[in-house]
Order: sequence, then C-alpha cells, then structure tokens
Amino acid sequence: MSGHSHWAGIKHKKAANDAKRGKVWSKIARIIIVAAKSGGTDPSQNLTLRYAIDKAKQANMPKDTIEKAVKKGAGGGDTVAFVSIAYEGYAHGGVAIMVEALTDNRNRTAPEVRKIFERHGGSLGTTGCVNYLFNKKGLITVLTKDADENNLMEIALSAGAEDMQNTGEVYEITCEPSAYENLKKALEEKHIPLQVDELSMIPQNSIPITEVESARKILALMDELEEHDDIQNVYANFDIPDDIIAKAQET
Repeated sequence: MSGHSHWAGIKHKKAANDAKRGKVWSKIARIIIVAAKSGGTDPSQNLTLRYAIDKAKQANMPKDTIEKAVKKGAGGGDTVAFVSIAYEGYAHGGVAIMVEALTDNRNRTAPEVRKIFERHGGSLGTTGCVNYLFNKKGLITVLTKDADENNLMEIALSAGAEDMQNTGEVYEITCEPSAYENLKKALEEKHIPLQVDELSMIPQNSIPITEVESARKILALMDELEEHDDIQNVYANFDIPDDIIAKAQET
C-alpha cells in the first residue's frame, strides 16, 4: 500500500500547484459525460456521476462547465463516444502498473500508451497480467495535523473502515467500496478535512525501490502517463522512500 501512498501524496501536491487546470477539467468532464450517459443525470441515483461531480468541485470546475458535461452525457448537443479501457504493464524493476483511460479512439491511445511505457524502461503487458495484484478499495487520507489519531480511528472504524495507517504526513484510511459513501459522510459530518477521497486500486504488496535511477524512471513513467489526455488514473505497487523520491526529482 505504501507505493500508492507515496504516489497519492505526490499527485495531490502536483494537483494543488497545477497550472494546467484546463487539462484537469477536460479529463473530469469525460468522466461526467460517460457517467451521465451510462447511469442517468441524477447524482442522487447515480453514484458514479456524484463522485465525478465531487471531483470536479474539488478541482474548482465551474458549475456551468459541470452542467454542460452532464447535458452532453444525456445526449444534449454534439457528444463524443468515449469508451473505458484498462491497460496493464510493468515499469522499470518489475513494478506493476495499472492504467484507467477514457478514449474516443482506442487505435490511437493503445500505441501511445505503449510508447510511454517503452520510453521509460517499462513494457505494456496483456490484459490481466497485473490486475490480480490490486484490490478495489475506498481510500481516504487526512493530514496528521488535522485530526487526533485516536479520535479519527474511532470515527473511521465505526463508519466501516477496514484499516487506518499513520504514514507520517497523513492518515491513510481504507474500506470496502460498499462502505466508502458512509465513511466519507461520517468524516465530513465531523468537519474533518479530507486530502484524498476516492475509489482506488490498492496494491496487495509493494516492491521496494532503493536506487535513485530506478526511482527516476518509474516516476517519469507515472508522470507522463498522468499527463496523457486520455488517461484518468494510474496505479502502481512501488515503495520508494521519501529521500529517494527527493533525489530522483532533482534536475
């Protein structure tokens, strides 16, 4: 789990300082369009749409932009047919990578994803090659400075959390997907600030990375995958210590 923890933290810090807000909004709009098209336009009846709208609000996406995406998904105006595709592969050092994408042209996206893997010493694998190494879970993180550990654990476990870990900067709380909604609501009702709240693919085990060059290749792969317009989420099972991450990010 720690590999995901490190990357979730990096991703969050990047998002907070991301000047490419338009690209972030564009990616979220795709999720909203697909969710509305497949499950209807009422967020109270369509959890996938509600999660997408929550994500849009966290990214400060304008209300009218959100509404426009919902309308497109419902068939209002010209709409593009996006399909959901999962790619699986390996980064340098045998690290397992899972990629979730929404694309309107799979014949374009697949070779582009393959090239990204190869450019950073990895390889795109076949369907199912690493999927079994991950479990779908609800993931919520809270900054350690924002909550008392014992109090937070009591609230979380009472609301259906499976586990809570203190990773240094954050408390990382995981639960079954079915308990995610209640857990998030319970924390919000106690006015506990949430840093990350999402349904995620959590690795069962992690691969320790202790060499700076290996870390650099893995993080560069993750970064370029995240930047791709069609890619929504990237998950990995690496465990890179903070000091190695810092050295790998030095220019």
